[in-house]
Amino acid sequence: MLGVWVNFATVVAGGLLGTLLRGGIREKYRQTINAGLALCVLLIGLSGALETQSVLVVILSAVVGSILGEFLRIERGIDHLGEWAQRRFARGDAGFASGFVNATLLFMVGSMAVVGSLEAGLSNSADTLLAKAALDGVSAVIFASSFGIGVVFSAIPLTIYQGGIALLAGVLAPFLTDALITEISAVGSILIMALGLNMLGVMKERIRVGNMLPAILVPCAYYPIANWISTLF
Repeated sequence: MLGVWVNFATVVAGGLLGTLLRGGIREKYRQTINAGLALCVLLIGLSGALETQSVLVVILSAVVGSILGEFLRIERGIDHLGEWAQRRFARGDAGFASGFVNATLLFMVGSMAVVGSLEAGLSNSADTLLAKAALDGVSAVIFASSFGIGVVFSAIPLTIYQGGIALLAGVLAPFLTDALITEISAVGSILIMALGLNMLGVMKERIRVGNMLPAILVPCAYYPIANWISTLF
């Protein structure tokens, strides 16, 4: 679990440093930095999505996951959590909720979060999560320089998510094949691209990325069902 806690610490430290830098950055520079960061987020998402070995799985995951997420209103719950934290800890900071939501989703949907947490739980290896911690720490500085202290609070759901996977690693590991992890990563990368588009503000309506989160789990159901069907024919 060392990697989980180091990742928590780097996000908090990076977020605090970025928040301190935020006050010294003029608004026009902050807007340009935010646009550059959004483009980098798009690149990260695109590079991960292109690794898919089955476009069909990605399409089905996006459609089915979005339907489930809309039904469960996940985005609404995440927004309410961010707004509650803003009222409680940073009243008057307009960027708090956006920073919390965007940073939380970015740090959680990548494949390193899943693979690293499994390694931490199964073999007590922290290598992947330590590498992720370094990347997340740098990202937290940049995000917080635009969005503020909300990025720091994203470390809480991130730790719960990665810690939960690490604790359940013994149960999950037998089902997570290389093919499955590849498609989970590809679907997560699609969501990262959606985050980048939201940050750029190029869409007429904001993409409800939170409501697409169940898409990451759809490949977990797709492969067992596909294998079962293949045995019938």
